[in-house]
Amino acid sequence: MDETPLLIVDGANVVGSRPDGWWRDRAGAAARLRDSLAPVGAAGLPARLTAPVEVVLVLEGAARDVPGTPGVRVVSAAGSGDDSIVELVAAAPERRRLVVTADRELRERVTALGAEVYGPRWLREAPANN
Repeated sequence: MDETPLLIVDGANVVGSRPDGWWRDRAGAAARLRDSLAPVGAAGLPARLTAPVEVVLVLEGAARDVPGTPGVRVVSAAGSGDDSIVELVAAAPERRRLVVTADRELRERVTALGAEVYGPRWLREAPANN
């Protein structure tokens, strides 16, 4: 059994939670989010999530071609990013799964599978990301 927590980030939802002009360059915004997540795998999120952590960023639409990077696995959703996130949660029932999203329907779907859910602010306000 893998004891490493699985942190799944709803890329479109997290990027869209800040009105910083992301809509002008969706791929660039997704790449910036990916890069901000890279240290989380090794360092965790102090006082929130102990390292090591497997970090998965789910991307869709115009951002789906952003590649992964050391520390962050990128899943390019062929269709709905939400469906891809639910599949990731369902595929790892023995692990601690944390999903970062503000999407109400997605929250309900993944909590029904036993995942913990946190909003984008939880991730942004973590000490590693300040």
